[in-house]
Amino acid sequence: MSGLNPQQREAIHYLDGPLLVLAGAGSGKTRVITQKIAYLVEDCGFQPRNIAAITFTNKAAKEMQERVGKLLSPAQANQLQISTFHSLGVRILREEAKALGYKPRFSIFDAADCAGILADLAKTVDKATLYRLQAVISNWKNALVSPEAARRLADNEHEVLAAGVYLSYEATLKAYQAVDFDDLIGLPLKLFTEHPAIAEKWQNRLRYLLVDEYQDTNACQYQLLKQLTGLRAQFTAVGDDDQAIYGWRGADIDNLKKLPAEFPKLKVIKLEQNYRSTVRILKAANNVIAHNEKLFDKKLWSELGHGEPIHVARYRDNEDEARAVVMKLQAHRFENRGKFRDYAILYRSNHLARLFETLLRDDRIPYLLSGGQSFFDKAEIKDITSYLRLLANEDDDPAFIRAATTPKRGIGAATLQALGTYAGERHVSLYAAAFEEGFAQRIQARQLEPLLEFCRFIERMQQRAASEPAQQTLPDLLAAIDYETWLYDAEEERTARTRWGNVCEFADWIRRKGEADGKTLIDLVQSIALINMLDKQKDEEYDAVQLSTLHASKGLEYHHVFLVGVEEGILPHRESLDAAKLQEERRLMYVGITRAQYSLHISYCQKRKQGRDLIDCEPSRFIDEMGRDDLRFSGDRDTVPDKATGSARLDAMKAMLAGKR
Repeated sequence: MSGLNPQQREAIHYLDGPLLVLAGAGSGKTRVITQKIAYLVEDCGFQPRNIAAITFTNKAAKEMQERVGKLLSPAQANQLQISTFHSLGVRILREEAKALGYKPRFSIFDAADCAGILADLAKTVDKATLYRLQAVISNWKNALVSPEAARRLADNEHEVLAAGVYLSYEATLKAYQAVDFDDLIGLPLKLFTEHPAIAEKWQNRLRYLLVDEYQDTNACQYQLLKQLTGLRAQFTAVGDDDQAIYGWRGADIDNLKKLPAEFPKLKVIKLEQNYRSTVRILKAANNVIAHNEKLFDKKLWSELGHGEPIHVARYRDNEDEARAVVMKLQAHRFENRGKFRDYAILYRSNHLARLFETLLRDDRIPYLLSGGQSFFDKAEIKDITSYLRLLANEDDDPAFIRAATTPKRGIGAATLQALGTYAGERHVSLYAAAFEEGFAQRIQARQLEPLLEFCRFIERMQQRAASEPAQQTLPDLLAAIDYETWLYDAEEERTARTRWGNVCEFADWIRRKGEADGKTLIDLVQSIALINMLDKQKDEEYDAVQLSTLHASKGLEYHHVFLVGVEEGILPHRESLDAAKLQEERRLMYVGITRAQYSLHISYCQKRKQGRDLIDCEPSRFIDEMGRDDLRFSGDRDTVPDKATGSARLDAMKAMLAGKR
């Protein structure tokens, strides 16, 4: 417990009822959670298996597990349930699947699998429409809106379309013995509501709950927590209303408001000492967030010294901004003998990263990109890996459905729905069901033949994939399914060329890996999902500048932060100017400011290139809200001489010369 402040100690020791810990940015909340777990086990007699800590990301869960591993014995730490909401949901559903009419090995469909179902039901392949349909249905599920209620609530064309397919979408998933991501929370809640005995069993198993990032919970997660804690209400919720930035994906800040009303014995402890940032940075953050309505009054403070002023720079246009930021970053790193990983460039939207990526590449500055799409998330890579997953495990139903329908081979939605219903009744995989005589009697011969032809192809490839070198098998697989031709038929030439290039890159990686390790395709499939092809992307020790959206940066910290594109219409976003959304945009600015430990550089443009046009820009209102005392302004280089940029050029040249020695 050494080094903890009085509020942290109080939060760890409090066990007299439900507890809300209001943990400001950089206030040591993860340490409080991990120390409390150790305290429950070592001082209070709790069995590790009866404690659950719930986070929102696998990375946060892993970090928490590692920290607890240093406080408890390996045997104790391994018994703890430290996971995301969704991982806990999977655990509950696998054990209780029968009560809801699922087999324990039900499939979890990803967004692409679900989009395929919706495309058939809504009779559209328009990606923007499908994305909106998924978002609307997801938000309904998270807000506990049933398909019947959705029909009544739908009040625009997208919602009317979504409401029309919602019920069929649910029925199709069930027929496939599959669930989507939102069901991993919704179905355990349904289970506990309909089966009180099962709810009581889990309440007795998980006797103390700790919830991280509580402000990010949605209505469904909140109700699941209430069911899990039961009448005992033995829980610690850790959150920060000032960092609630996920309203657009269903997170409900009202869950924080509800706690005192629904749990009258709730104790509230505030963690306001910040261990991350200098006084000036915190003062600016406090000034900005003070413009929001406050659920709980809270003000961050620090003992880390006053720090340097916050730099605010105005640039002629976005190309000018990108050049100057990259130059200043190099100069600052050279002057301070820092590492690239000490620096982050943060922005509101992904498209703002492109110019910075180009310039960093040109200057050979290593960088990592987060908040964007990873290689393995690309549709064409998922198409190919669905075949590989099926070769390794023919019981992988999502892989079966994707491979059987990409490219199209005459296996329609009606055939797959009949197959899914039959497989569910027989409690077998889709692949196994396709060969059964009972299924053959349910559909017409013309439907059965292409399905069996596909299954026999998988059977032949399985035998080769298990015995032949990977570098021989994959090219033959790609040729047999004629994926390249299908891509060029389905997409515009430029898009098809890019996507086929990604497939070739993947195949080349398989070839090199197979040759280097002497492995078959089946050997390699086991680890494909866990390997990032940009292998240093996940390596925190890799020395690289971090490019990140503000949303993806939450929970992280950097010595020096460049917050770019801080303009009206970008931050706050032009579609977020009503009162509630504007408050969330302000919280996003607050998150950006509080990522910085030692220095913060903010920039905006007078004009911004959009296509061939130059659009006039205004600085964000949030810059004014930071207060003037701790800000230092520099203007457009054409009108206001900027000595820092001149010296930056010189220092950058010195740095490059030093690097070549």
